[in-house]
Amino acid sequence: MFNYSDLESLPNVLQRKYALLRDLDKSLQEIQRQNEQRCEQEIEDIKQGVKSGNITPDPSLIRFSDEALDEQKHSIRIADEKVALAVQAYDLVDTHIQQLDQYLRKFDEDIRRERDGIAGTGLPAPIPDSGTKSGRGSESSRGGRKKTRLAAAAAAAAAAEAAAPVTAAANPTSMDLDLPVDPNEPTYCICDQVSYGEMVACDNPDCKIEWFHFGCVGVKERPKGAWYCSDCIGMQKRRKGK
Repeated sequence: MFNYSDLESLPNVLQRKYALLRDLDKSLQEIQRQNEQRCEQEIEDIKQGVKSGNITPDPSLIRFSDEALDEQKHSIRIADEKVALAVQAYDLVDTHIQQLDQYLRKFDEDIRRERDGIAGTGLPAPIPDSGTKSGRGSESSRGGRKKTRLAAAAAAAAAAEAAAPVTAAANPTSMDLDLPVDPNEPTYCICDQVSYGEMVACDNPDCKIEWFHFGCVGVKERPKGAWYCSDCIGMQKRRKGK
C-alpha cells in the first residue's frame, strides 16, 4: 500500500539531511584548511631543521605531528559520515520511487481490468417481451417500453464511451466502437442490427420490426406524436385503397 503521508514528509526529511550534509562539508573544509596549514608549517620546520643539522635527514624518522595526524583522521571520519548520509538520502528517494512505480502499475492494471470488464459485457441487451408482439397493444405499455428502450440506449452509449480507447477522443465523430456483440442479443431495425444509440418504436402493434435506429429511418428528433415505419404506412394505405 502506497503511504501518502511518507511521501508528503519526504521533502522535509531530505531538507534536514541536506542541511546536515552542508554542515559536515563546512566542518570538513575547515579541518582540511587547518591541516594543510599545519602540515605546510611542519614541512617548513623540518626543512629548516635539516639545514641547521638539528634534524637527521632520515625519511623513516621524519613524520607529521600527532595533531596533524589526528586532523587527517577526523577529516576521514567526516567524509565517511557525508557518504553515509548521501547514501541514506539516495535510498530514501529510491524507495519512494519504487513504491510509486508499484502503485502506478497497480492503478494501471485496475483501470485496464475495469475497461476490459466493460468491453466484455458488450451493449446491454433489451428487456424481452413476456409474450408475443400482441402483448404491447396498450398505449401505456408502449410508453413504458419506449422509456425502457431509451434507458437501455443511454446505458449502451455510456458503456461504449467508457470502453472506447483513448485514441477515440481525438476523433469524436467516429462511430466505430469495435465492441464485442452478444450473438444472442436480438436485432432490430431495417438494418437488422442490435440496439444502439437512440431508437424509435413504430406505433403499429402488429409491426414486424418494432424498433428502428434514428439514422436508418431518417429521424433526427424523437417524434412528439404517433410514428409509423414505412412498411406500416404502406400497409395502411393499401388497406384504405381496398
